[in-house]
Amino acid sequence: MAEAHQAVAFQFTITPEGIDLQLSRQALGQIYRSGLRCWKKRLSRMKNRVLKGVYPASPSSWLFVVIVILATMYTQSDPSMGLITKIQDLSLTLSAQGQTMVSALLFSTLLWLSLILALRFCLKVLLSYHRWMFEQHGRISTITKVWVSLVRLLSSRTPLLYSYQTSLPHLPVPAIRDTLERFLESVRPLQSPADFERVSRLAADFERTLGNRLQRYLKLKALWATNYVSDWWEEYVYLRGRSPIMVNSNYYGMDFLYVTPTSNQAARAGNTITALLLYRRKVNREELKPSRIPGTVIPLCAAQCERMFNTTRAPGEETDVLQHWQDSEFVAVYHRGRYYRLWVYRAGRLLSPREIQYQIQKILDDPSPPQAGEEKLGALTAGNRTPWARVRKQYFSSGVNKRSLDCIEKAAFFVSLDEQEEGMKGDDPEGNLDCYAKALLHGKCYDRWFDKSFSVVVFKNGKTGLNAEHSWADAPTVAHLWEFTLATDAFQLGYDIDGNCRGEVEHSLPPPQRLTWDIPPEAQVSESLAVAQALADDVDCHVFPFMEFGKGRMKKLKISPDAFIQLSLQLAYYRDRGGFCLTYEASMTRLFREGRTETVRSCSSESCAFVLALEERKVPLTKLTSPVQLLFRKAAEKHQNLYRLAMTGSGIDRHLFCLYVVSKYLGVDSPFLKEVLSEPWRLSTSQTPVQQMELFDLVNHPEFISLGGGFGPVADDGYGVSYIIVGENMVNFHVSCKHSCKETVSERASSTRKQANYRALFGAVRFYSGA
Repeated sequence: MAEAHQAVAFQFTITPEGIDLQLSRQALGQIYRSGLRCWKKRLSRMKNRVLKGVYPASPSSWLFVVIVILATMYTQSDPSMGLITKIQDLSLTLSAQGQTMVSALLFSTLLWLSLILALRFCLKVLLSYHRWMFEQHGRISTITKVWVSLVRLLSSRTPLLYSYQTSLPHLPVPAIRDTLERFLESVRPLQSPADFERVSRLAADFERTLGNRLQRYLKLKALWATNYVSDWWEEYVYLRGRSPIMVNSNYYGMDFLYVTPTSNQAARAGNTITALLLYRRKVNREELKPSRIPGTVIPLCAAQCERMFNTTRAPGEETDVLQHWQDSEFVAVYHRGRYYRLWVYRAGRLLSPREIQYQIQKILDDPSPPQAGEEKLGALTAGNRTPWARVRKQYFSSGVNKRSLDCIEKAAFFVSLDEQEEGMKGDDPEGNLDCYAKALLHGKCYDRWFDKSFSVVVFKNGKTGLNAEHSWADAPTVAHLWEFTLATDAFQLGYDIDGNCRGEVEHSLPPPQRLTWDIPPEAQVSESLAVAQALADDVDCHVFPFMEFGKGRMKKLKISPDAFIQLSLQLAYYRDRGGFCLTYEASMTRLFREGRTETVRSCSSESCAFVLALEERKVPLTKLTSPVQLLFRKAAEKHQNLYRLAMTGSGIDRHLFCLYVVSKYLGVDSPFLKEVLSEPWRLSTSQTPVQQMELFDLVNHPEFISLGGGFGPVADDGYGVSYIIVGENMVNFHVSCKHSCKETVSERASSTRKQANYRALFGAVRFYSGA
């Protein structure tokens, strides 16, 4: 064991002559190198704090200010307007020359700090300008051109990952009347005239009475809180949820569609773990470039990166807690019902990919059986949260169980070595993709640790994927991590001709440490497993690569690809259910500090008018008439405007959500807010970003197409749709629904017709393909 291996560094015996102390040079050398690595990390963090603390200036600019002030003083000028003289009067114990030098240095430092605050304020004001998003492509105003130049000027120094954090503006609180007007506009096409009139009266009464009172409290919070939404969103939407997070909250990401770099499970795990740890190193050293809006210089908030590694969601009886540790030198590994702690550092050195492969192979070759209650222990994280909290408190709060649980929860991340083979393979490649999605979304319900910030899954045939917990971050942050991992694995680390990782192996490495448990029969996981298994059996997933056309043709039509797909989904839903529904599309608010998401209500009056016109006229899909084309473009422009409003802090749902939270704190009820927040999202959609880092060129490597990822349905009678726009000619869809719903495609289709019905559902994106 690793602890036993380190313990032999010191040995002593007591003899009649005294204490005989024996030291192991090798072990002491390891301790020295490990301590040296720790101090290097501390110094690096101190350096980064200084660099990002003075951004957009640089530490060297302090010397420039000092030289300028001293130069002006030698010319018999007083740039401080008497302040230097007052500082000299306080330096009584120094010589005249010393007093002059100290006072000049103090004044220069104060002036330098003032200039930094001024530059930071200017940058924050500039980043608060969002009119550029609403200008037509190719028609940029003079104000926006000047604004871009100023942002470039203040951002000219290379930033660290968190350099922009203090310069990002705070999320503004929209005017309550504007939010209510946008809300009523969004529900108009979904309600009958009588229902819409009733909701309009409720909204008017809310604004006239309770609304303004709640708004004042919300504005008060916005004055002192970094972000008036994010903390409440994390707590009440995620951490206070008592239902299973598996399927309902966690989401998944997939491997490449066509390429599997190696079929050696241990080798793929070795490179994947190494790539993830290299990414963690970049995060810790802040070497990653801050994410920006594609094609612009506008930075996005990077706060979500802070809890990416060494993080777990600990269950509580009423609310869960996110626990984050500063660093961890091991990962937790699961294989055939056994849990292991795998040390990935040795004497301060990150193990090579080949060494990690060597260690993983030891786990794969271990013939020992699981201990009593160990195999299905992970089901506790898949079931309801309150039973898990009680079991954790009663049986895992002390002794060997606590030590083993700490190893899992404090690990950098979780790795599951799956015994199944997944991917697009065999005689039914599309059906196998569906199985691949379900394997990542829930697996066997006990072979993932759903509480970890993310769990990596490596299948027997070398395919990989991940399952991510949602409360600490949103999908774009995890997609950034996964994109780096896949690209680093395939293009930088690579494999030899036999499919093994590159590098040398130090065979004296201590073996992976098997975790031990003492789980009594009454702490078995049957209840949680039954709940999780029922949920997993009910969910149906379909992965649909659409390759007839893609972003290239959409952009030729001068239509936003996202708007194009969202309108396609509206048409598909209408043809599937014969009506429209409240539609959720996730939009980021990371233009603001600690921003997370906002809802774009994609079902609008304009989109409904287009769909109805297309269906009523029975126009051939490839020959849209001019009036229908006009409706299509108006609907696309409306969607783009809704998306821009959501991104710039003028959305609907987060504002109403926070007003509802304030009402609960005040102990008052609002029929309007209660009705708004109880409306189901029967069509929940999200776009997965791709090529955020541009680590490789899809034009030269078209086979390295990403499959993206997906999530479970939000409503029991609805669909969850994730899509990723890959290259110029492909869109990958991930669709989920529940078998128990009699109105979804899954329930209405037989096993032989299910694929055909799913294709019919999403084949509606062909409606403009011939234009």
